[in-house]
Amino acid sequence: MLLLRIKVKPNARTSALTEQADGSWLAQLKAPPVDGKANEALIELVAKHWGVRKAQVSIKSGASSRMKLVTIQD
Repeated sequence: MLLLRIKVKPNARTSALTEQADGSWLAQLKAPPVDGKANEALIELVAKHWGVRKAQVSIKSGASSRMKLVTIQD
């Protein structure tokens, strides 16, 4: 299992996932932070980046904040 700290920036021009110097990740998402759309976009982006199914990715904590803990199951 992989545990990631991700800072989310919704309403970006393009969706991108970049690693920061401190080991955390920055996710820029095109989706707005409304009705869980940004969380769905984050799960899709993480799954695509690591080459896993979306069902293997889950938000462990921080579902309603910008800082999230995301887990990737093996």
